[in-house]
Amino acid sequence: MKIHVFEDSKAENFLPLVYTRAVFDLRVGVKTLRERILTELYCDDLNLLVRSYLKDYYKWRVEQEPYKLKTTVNDVSVAENNLFVNGRLLLDETTLYTLRKVFPKDNIVVIADGDLVLAKVGRDLAEKLVTEVHKENIISEIKDKAREVIDTTGKVTLLKWPWDIIKINAEMITEDYEKFFKGGAWEADYVDDKVTVRGDPRKLYLAKGVEIEPFVYIDVRKGPVYIGENTRVQAGARIEGPTYIGKDTIIVGGAQIREGSNVGDVCRVGGELEESVIHGYTNKYHFGFIGHAYVGEWVNLGAGTTNSDLKDTYGNVRVNIRGKRVDTGSKKVGSFIGDMTKTSIGVYIYTGKLIGVSAHLHGIVWENVPSFTIYAKSLGAEASELFLDSAIEIQRRMVARRGKTLSPVEEDLIRKVFELTAEEREEAGVKKGRFKLG
Repeated sequence: MKIHVFEDSKAENFLPLVYTRAVFDLRVGVKTLRERILTELYCDDLNLLVRSYLKDYYKWRVEQEPYKLKTTVNDVSVAENNLFVNGRLLLDETTLYTLRKVFPKDNIVVIADGDLVLAKVGRDLAEKLVTEVHKENIISEIKDKAREVIDTTGKVTLLKWPWDIIKINAEMITEDYEKFFKGGAWEADYVDDKVTVRGDPRKLYLAKGVEIEPFVYIDVRKGPVYIGENTRVQAGARIEGPTYIGKDTIIVGGAQIREGSNVGDVCRVGGELEESVIHGYTNKYHFGFIGHAYVGEWVNLGAGTTNSDLKDTYGNVRVNIRGKRVDTGSKKVGSFIGDMTKTSIGVYIYTGKLIGVSAHLHGIVWENVPSFTIYAKSLGAEASELFLDSAIEIQRRMVARRGKTLSPVEEDLIRKVFELTAEEREEAGVKKGRFKLG
């Protein structure tokens, strides 16, 4: 069977996080949505259906990945048997329980809340879906051609907004730990005698090469803690479960890593972190609070950078996204920060704000910030467009600090996103020309 993992029309609800990645490469719990599909569904022939400007980048990306299976990108060829899976689908245990009942059937369409969840179809219907699955009205066009349409509303988890990830992240860390790591023997290189673990030690997993310095306090009473390969936790840090920390990361001395924290590979994290996801190669080295937030890759948060995640009124947070003001249904929502963004010292970000790709922030941020924008309104400066060549050179310097080289394909993606977000900057009144402060 050929599996086609697709982005639908609602993938763009997750902007700016998905300007530089497909929606199925957002992480929830210890895995990305795509990694869950590869883990839970047998697959030796995978086709990724992404937005057109991401095609070349993903063709390059899959060549760098360790998965040993045939993977194509935006391939229009189909097989006799095909499974189309929505990239926003979270294969948690509840969703898997529901879908296992429908997987044995053929020529079926599965929907939830009016969206296509998956379709298990033959060649004829697959030839239509492979080129049109992203369309908003695709269900109405195919439902009469399927043997059965199965409505799973309320029985599967199909993420709709970025804050949905924050709401379920801690629960998924716990579920994943129970499934993949519980009871595993510690492989750490060094755990000081003065490290305190409060709660069941089986809820703590320390991978190979981990070093835990003295006076680190790890609390697993409310959930498990996973610490990945070659990660170092410096003296005086406090970590509460459920928390996931990836490999080759440093948790800075004195850090407060609170419940629901999800830190990627090759990060530097200090200060206070709570109920937030941080992708790889991101620095939050110094003091400051990040809560109920989602932070992309290659982000640098300067000393004191803090986001609010609670309104003074204690009311639901509303977010301006894709031209709409959306009620999140939650009283705690932080910020959503795109890849390559940088903040200077003492940046304060108001509740529920979206920060675009490669934005540079100074002072107080009380509104959404477009991609490639230098923002310092509280300091008396107009929002200015970051020169494209500067954005590329800054990224080249940053990846070099981690022993990497910016590839031509990655540089091309930055150029494409710059062009794609030009209208966004124009609508926000971002001026062109050299940035001036004072």
